[in-house]
Amino acid sequence: MSLLQQVEETIEVIRPALQADGGDIILREVDEATGVVTVQLTGACVSCPAQDQTLKAGIERIMKDRIDGITEVVQVA
Repeated sequence: MSLLQQVEETIEVIRPALQADGGDIILREVDEATGVVTVQLTGACVSCPAQDQTLKAGIERIMKDRIDGITEVVQVA
């Protein structure tokens, strides 16, 4: 399974928790050479004060735990 497929599957696991709070996540890019995943948080996640914590302590941690080769998850507007 490709890195992209693994990331897409992991996002589907994460998505329901974000949607439960009125937000969502859109995958923008997976750089297989560096292991950097670029996402966009939408909905309530955009204005949430815990946005950075959700991204780093939640989404990034889960991806690193589940997928070998992921080094960082970054957000674009």
